[in-house]
Amino acid sequence: MANVSTTICGIPFSNPVMPAAGPTSKDGAMCQAAAAGGAGAIVTKTISVEPAAVPRPCMAEVKGGFLNTELWSELSKEQWLETEYKLAKDTGLPLIIGLGYTAEQIAELAPLVKPYADALELSTHYIGKDLSPIINALTAAKKAVDVPVFMKMSPHPNIQEIALAMEAAGADGLVMINSFGPCMSIDLDSGLPLMGSKSGYGWLSGAAIKPLAIRCIYDAASVVKIPILGVGGVTNGRDAAEMLMAGASAIQVCTEGILRGPNVYGKIVSELNQFLDSQGYASIEDIKGLTIRKMKEWEANFTPAVPEVEQKKCKMCGACEASCVYGAISRSGQLQIDGDKCFGCSLCVSRCRFNALRMPALSQSQEGYHG
Repeated sequence: MANVSTTICGIPFSNPVMPAAGPTSKDGAMCQAAAAGGAGAIVTKTISVEPAAVPRPCMAEVKGGFLNTELWSELSKEQWLETEYKLAKDTGLPLIIGLGYTAEQIAELAPLVKPYADALELSTHYIGKDLSPIINALTAAKKAVDVPVFMKMSPHPNIQEIALAMEAAGADGLVMINSFGPCMSIDLDSGLPLMGSKSGYGWLSGAAIKPLAIRCIYDAASVVKIPILGVGGVTNGRDAAEMLMAGASAIQVCTEGILRGPNVYGKIVSELNQFLDSQGYASIEDIKGLTIRKMKEWEANFTPAVPEVEQKKCKMCGACEASCVYGAISRSGQLQIDGDKCFGCSLCVSRCRFNALRMPALSQSQEGYHG
């Protein structure tokens, strides 16, 4: 069995998978359920000075993802301090406490939660261009506590600039990404939005945002030295491995925990371990930032290539042939790829559900995910 333990900012984790701040850690009982389900740490739902008035309906599964109008905790800070944090602390797992949102609010909250926190996670859901609000929030937290402070970041086109600014301002780590939005989905029977917010808007999470999360993690990890906790669309162990390869040091899970229950954390850890074993990796340290390292060599030596076919695995389902816009794929006795017509786009590789196609220019660790 591969070693899936890790240490982040001096905090030991038995495994790198944990609930993200949200409904899956909405109170102490849910935190205990996550621990029983195999999580390696606990991240509590974000609290603020006042409890949130969450619009309802506030959650819906949509095609490819999940829409929500969840805000911070609907429980008061007093309840968290008197009851919920104690229950979460009783799990014995590292406890990362979520706080939001402004510098003034965090300055009030951070000293209160200090006795329970192994680390803080600051959520600002900030998508503007002026970085001073999130820098001020970070500064307020650093003044109040002597534990690591992680900044949770929304997806930005200039994620490297923001990541570097957070590192320079003293962040001990980054959490990325927050849900994406605002977005909207409509119930066709009623003609009303699925979300109960005033505008009908919500925030997108789940599998649909994983490629966005991977890009942000990869970009940030390429320029900062502080650890990154990856979050956004992880549904299984291979997704977790992908985030680690992009540069994450640990993985947070929210939507899949909502949809599948708290045993999903242990399931993802088991699948991650199986992946590491199958590929000959001894630990998660072997794959952290692997893609960043490999891309330098790959870009320098890239040449277009025709996919290779492993005929024994091919089921002749025709999915690759149907989607080849270059007309390079045919099924005549066996799957055939015309090298003169093939553009090397690799769509067929990512569409194959039987691992029968691969690009020779890519190692196994860089192949498309086949489900």
